[in-house]
Amino acid sequence: MGYLKFTPYIYLIFAIYFIYEGMVKWNDPEATPWLSFMIGGLAIFMFFFRRKFAKKMEDRNSKS
Repeated sequence: MGYLKFTPYIYLIFAIYFIYEGMVKWNDPEATPWLSFMIGGLAIFMFFFRRKFAKKMEDRNSKS
């Protein structure tokens, strides 16, 4: 289960992609970049949340 330590970084990849997509859409009058920025922000939040939760579970398992 060592691969679970690397899965939160997938959220960072998605965040970079969606923030880049929002910046590309910024000057297009018909596009809505705000949705891309919100998804990117959510992905960053999920990265930190998953990392904190994984650390908490690791500490709990090491005490047992």
